[in-house]
Amino acid sequence: MRNLIVGAVLAILSLHAAPLSRTPSYGYKVIHTYPHDRYAFTQGLEFRGGFLYEGTGLNGRSSIRKVDLESGRILQETPLDPKYFGEGITLFDRRLIQLTWQGHRGFLYDVQSFRPLGEFEYPGEGWGLTHDARQIYMSDGSSEIRCWNPKTFAETRRIAVRDKGMPTTMLNELEFVRGEIYANVWQTDNIVRISPSDGHVTGWIDLSGLLTADEAATADVLNGIAWDASHDRLFVTGKLWPKLFEIRLVRRS
Repeated sequence: MRNLIVGAVLAILSLHAAPLSRTPSYGYKVIHTYPHDRYAFTQGLEFRGGFLYEGTGLNGRSSIRKVDLESGRILQETPLDPKYFGEGITLFDRRLIQLTWQGHRGFLYDVQSFRPLGEFEYPGEGWGLTHDARQIYMSDGSSEIRCWNPKTFAETRRIAVRDKGMPTTMLNELEFVRGEIYANVWQTDNIVRISPSDGHVTGWIDLSGLLTADEAATADVLNGIAWDASHDRLFVTGKLWPKLFEIRLVRRS
């Protein structure tokens, strides 16, 4: 009996001594570097059918673009009305969807011709967009992600993003990658990985050091995530960045 009691006490002490589990953290390895328009205030990014699709911001400079990956050349572009500040984009069912920051209005385009297909409204600010096969995910700079019906753009629910119970705020550009939502955290060099089922943070990606000091001096923040599902390639860039990077995540101990 004495041995059983001693064993139980030791087990309890070992539990209290064990370190708290940490959210997985990742660095990166650069696989390839591509040119990027240093005047593009990148707000949204997607890779589809061998091309990049990019949404840019700032009043009077906002647009949607189709871009050649290898050269960075703009193949197709449609400007947004100067009264709107363009934000995130996503491609769903052959439609290119574009948000605006404080205009409470989204725009739809045919993905082949960029011909306008319509508009829709939403409350609050628009920041990032992505989707899975069933719904659209939208960020607004808070710790919540809105889920939309892709046909009506009606909000169906919200995902509260938490890391160990604490809200993760400033969620910006979004990308759906292997069943998770990746989100740029505004004004940081971090991307957060989010479970779409319950909002818990599954990992943090530290992308500091991608640009040289000289490049960073004329660039703005990290913003722009695109995933090539066919070839399992992950691309990242930023606002006014001269480069776009293909990276591979490296798990930290």
